[in-house]
Amino acid sequence: MIRVSVFDDMSLCTDAEVERMLPLVPEPRRSTALGFKHTFGRFACLKSYLMLTELLQEEFGLDEFSMETTEHGKPFLTAHPDIHFSISHCQKAIAVAVSDSPVGIDVESFRHFSDGLLDKTMNPDEKAAILSSEAPQEKFASLWTCKEAVFKMQGTGITDNLHHILSGGVTTGTKINHEKGYALSVAW
Repeated sequence: MIRVSVFDDMSLCTDAEVERMLPLVPEPRRSTALGFKHTFGRFACLKSYLMLTELLQEEFGLDEFSMETTEHGKPFLTAHPDIHFSISHCQKAIAVAVSDSPVGIDVESFRHFSDGLLDKTMNPDEKAAILSSEAPQEKFASLWTCKEAVFKMQGTGITDNLHHILSGGVTTGTKINHEKGYALSVAW
Protein backbone atom coordinates (compact mmCIF):
# COMPACT_ATOMS: atom_id res chain seq x y z
CA MET A 1 0.00 0.00 0.00
CA ILE A 2 1.30 3.43 -0.98
CA ARG A 3 -0.61 6.63 -0.41
CA VAL A 4 0.57 9.92 -1.94
CA SER A 5 -0.55 13.48 -1.22
CA VAL A 6 0.41 16.41 -3.46
CA PHE A 7 -0.07 20.11 -2.83
CA ASP A 8 0.58 22.53 -5.69
CA ASP A 9 -1.44 25.68 -5.04
CA MET A 10 1.58 27.85 -4.33
CA SER A 11 -0.55 31.00 -4.25
CA LEU A 12 -1.13 29.98 -0.61
CA CYS A 13 2.59 30.18 0.16
CA THR A 14 2.37 33.36 2.23
CA ASP A 15 3.61 34.63 5.57
CA ALA A 16 -0.01 34.68 6.77
CA GLU A 17 -0.41 30.97 5.95
CA VAL A 18 2.86 30.19 7.73
CA GLU A 19 1.54 31.99 10.82
CA ARG A 20 -1.74 30.05 10.58
CA MET A 21 0.06 26.68 10.41
CA LEU A 22 2.65 27.29 13.15
CA PRO A 23 0.37 26.42 16.10
CA LEU A 24 -0.81 23.25 14.30
CA VAL A 25 2.56 21.48 14.53
CA PRO A 26 4.62 20.38 17.56
CA GLU A 27 7.43 22.54 18.85
CA PRO A 28 10.35 20.75 17.17
CA ARG A 29 8.74 21.25 13.75
CA ARG A 30 7.93 24.91 14.52
CA SER A 31 11.59 25.55 15.38
CA THR A 32 12.73 23.79 12.21
CA ALA A 33 10.30 25.81 10.10
CA LEU A 34 11.30 29.11 11.64
CA GLY A 35 14.94 28.27 10.95
CA PHE A 36 14.32 28.73 7.22
CA LYS A 37 15.19 32.20 5.95
CA HIS A 38 12.49 32.47 3.27
CA THR A 39 8.72 32.06 3.36
CA PHE A 40 8.79 29.09 0.97
CA GLY A 41 11.07 27.02 3.22
CA ARG A 42 8.91 27.74 6.24
CA PHE A 43 5.72 27.01 4.31
CA ALA A 44 7.05 23.75 2.81
CA CYS A 45 8.31 22.53 6.20
CA LEU A 46 4.96 23.14 7.88
CA LYS A 47 2.70 22.06 5.02
CA SER A 48 4.59 18.80 4.42
CA TYR A 49 4.36 17.94 8.11
CA LEU A 50 0.62 18.58 8.14
CA MET A 51 0.22 16.49 4.98
CA LEU A 52 2.21 13.67 6.60
CA THR A 53 0.11 13.93 9.76
CA GLU A 54 -3.09 13.61 7.75
CA LEU A 55 -1.86 10.59 5.79
CA LEU A 56 -0.58 8.82 8.92
CA GLN A 57 -3.90 9.36 10.66
CA GLU A 58 -5.97 8.23 7.67
CA GLU A 59 -3.87 5.18 6.76
CA PHE A 60 -2.49 4.01 10.09
CA GLY A 61 -4.65 5.66 12.76
CA LEU A 62 -1.68 7.58 14.21
CA ASP A 63 -2.65 10.76 15.99
CA GLU A 64 0.79 11.46 17.41
CA PHE A 65 4.27 10.47 16.34
CA SER A 66 7.89 11.45 16.71
CA MET A 67 10.58 11.40 14.06
CA GLU A 68 14.30 10.82 13.99
CA THR A 69 16.75 10.60 11.11
CA THR A 70 19.27 7.99 10.04
CA GLU A 71 22.95 8.81 9.59
CA HIS A 72 22.18 9.74 5.95
CA GLY A 73 19.31 12.04 6.95
CA LYS A 74 16.37 9.76 6.08
CA PRO A 75 13.53 10.50 8.51
CA PHE A 76 11.66 7.67 10.21
CA LEU A 77 8.95 7.27 12.84
CA THR A 78 10.63 6.49 16.13
CA ALA A 79 7.96 4.14 17.53
CA HIS A 80 6.72 2.73 14.20
CA PRO A 81 9.59 1.27 12.14
CA ASP A 82 7.02 -0.67 10.06
CA ILE A 83 5.54 2.58 8.68
CA HIS A 84 7.56 4.31 5.97
CA PHE A 85 7.28 7.81 4.53
CA SER A 86 9.03 10.24 2.26
CA ILE A 87 8.68 13.99 1.73
CA SER A 88 9.78 16.22 -1.14
CA HIS A 89 9.20 19.77 -2.29
CA CYS A 90 10.20 22.17 -5.02
CA GLN A 91 9.02 25.67 -5.91
CA LYS A 92 5.98 24.20 -7.69
CA ALA A 93 4.75 21.43 -5.36
CA ILE A 94 5.00 19.56 -2.08
CA ALA A 95 4.62 15.78 -2.05
CA VAL A 96 4.35 13.19 0.71
CA ALA A 97 4.13 9.39 0.47
CA VAL A 98 3.36 6.86 3.21
CA SER A 99 3.56 3.10 2.94
CA ASP A 100 3.80 -0.16 4.83
CA SER A 101 7.06 -0.85 2.95
CA PRO A 102 10.06 1.34 2.01
CA VAL A 103 9.06 4.25 -0.23
CA GLY A 104 10.72 7.32 -1.72
CA ILE A 105 9.19 10.37 -3.39
CA ASP A 106 10.69 13.27 -5.29
CA VAL A 107 9.20 16.29 -7.01
CA GLU A 108 11.15 18.73 -9.20
CA SER A 109 10.30 21.77 -11.29
CA PHE A 110 11.19 21.67 -14.95
CA ARG A 111 14.48 23.49 -15.49
CA HIS A 112 17.30 23.97 -17.94
CA PHE A 113 20.22 21.61 -17.63
CA SER A 114 23.78 21.69 -18.88
CA ASP A 115 25.70 19.03 -20.78
CA GLY A 116 27.88 18.65 -17.70
CA LEU A 117 24.88 17.91 -15.51
CA LEU A 118 23.61 15.37 -18.04
CA ASP A 119 27.00 13.64 -18.12
CA LYS A 120 27.18 13.55 -14.33
CA THR A 121 23.64 12.31 -13.67
CA MET A 122 22.52 10.27 -16.69
CA ASN A 123 23.80 7.17 -18.45
CA PRO A 124 24.19 7.26 -22.27
CA ASP A 125 20.71 5.81 -22.95
CA GLU A 126 19.05 8.27 -20.56
CA LYS A 127 21.01 11.17 -22.03
CA ALA A 128 19.96 10.16 -25.56
CA ALA A 129 16.32 9.89 -24.47
CA ILE A 130 16.46 13.40 -22.98
CA LEU A 131 18.18 14.99 -25.96
CA SER A 132 15.83 13.35 -28.48
CA SER A 133 12.70 14.20 -26.50
CA GLU A 134 10.22 16.80 -27.73
CA ALA A 135 10.19 18.05 -24.12
CA PRO A 136 13.76 17.57 -22.83
CA GLN A 137 13.24 19.52 -19.58
CA GLU A 138 10.29 17.30 -18.71
CA LYS A 139 12.21 14.13 -19.62
CA PHE A 140 15.18 15.24 -17.52
CA ALA A 141 12.89 16.00 -14.56
CA SER A 142 11.17 12.64 -14.98
CA LEU A 143 14.41 10.66 -14.92
CA TRP A 144 15.97 12.75 -12.17
CA THR A 145 12.94 12.41 -9.87
CA CYS A 146 12.97 8.63 -10.41
CA LYS A 147 16.61 8.48 -9.37
CA GLU A 148 16.10 10.73 -6.36
CA ALA A 149 13.02 8.74 -5.26
CA VAL A 150 15.06 5.51 -5.37
CA PHE A 151 17.86 7.08 -3.30
CA LYS A 152 15.28 8.32 -0.78
CA MET A 153 13.64 4.91 -0.61
CA GLN A 154 17.03 3.26 0.00
CA GLY A 155 17.97 5.91 2.57
CA THR A 156 21.52 6.17 1.25
CA GLY A 157 21.55 9.74 0.06
CA ILE A 158 22.77 10.48 -3.45
CA THR A 159 25.64 8.11 -4.17
CA ASP A 160 28.01 7.61 -7.06
CA ASN A 161 25.54 5.16 -8.61
CA LEU A 162 23.68 7.88 -10.54
CA HIS A 163 24.14 6.25 -13.93
CA HIS A 164 22.80 2.84 -12.92
CA ILE A 165 20.44 3.44 -10.01
CA LEU A 166 17.34 2.79 -12.17
CA SER A 167 18.57 -0.57 -13.43
CA GLY A 168 18.46 -2.22 -10.00
CA GLY A 169 14.96 -3.67 -10.20
CA VAL A 170 13.23 -0.98 -8.14
CA THR A 171 9.73 -0.04 -9.26
CA THR A 172 9.10 3.63 -9.98
CA GLY A 173 6.16 5.63 -11.25
CA THR A 174 6.18 9.17 -12.57
CA LYS A 175 3.53 11.80 -13.18
CA ILE A 176 4.20 14.93 -15.19
CA ASN A 177 2.17 18.04 -14.45
CA HIS A 178 2.53 20.03 -17.65
CA GLU A 179 0.28 22.85 -16.45
CA LYS A 180 2.14 23.50 -13.19
CA GLY A 181 5.59 22.61 -14.55
CA TYR A 182 6.85 19.72 -12.42
CA ALA A 183 7.54 15.98 -12.40
CA LEU A 184 6.79 13.71 -9.45
CA SER A 185 8.15 10.19 -9.01
CA VAL A 186 7.59 7.49 -6.42
CA ALA A 187 9.86 4.50 -5.83
CA TRP A 188 8.90 1.33 -4.01
